Amino acid sequence: MLMLECPYCGVKAEETELAPGGEAHLTRVGPEGSDDAFHDYLFSKENPKGVHFERWRHAHGCGKWFHAARCTATLEVFGTYPAQTTEPPKHIRDAISAKRPGWTWRAFS
Repeated sequence: MLMLECPYCGVKAEETELAPGGEAHLTRVGPEGSDDAFHDYLFSKENPKGVHFERWRHAHGCGKWFHAARCTATLEVFGTYPAQTTEPPKHIRDAISAKRPGWTWRAFS
């Protein structure tokens, strides 16, 4: 079972108390975007095996959205942080690098 800590209310919740929101740190495509850009936004996802950044909502708690850094292969959670953050905080990037030598943060477009 996946356990994530909400960075807002501090509750450590099972995934059944949360709602997944897809990949984090994506540039959202608005009405001014092209059809190709909207298609890529909807269907061209990373879906990596390994370190991944996701959006989650504490649905049965405070209701707020947050980001989680985790490994999709092992379910190891490296940390959570507010959804308004544009990139993972340094302490989370450091935690990932300590366990995954050679890993580097790559900003998404």
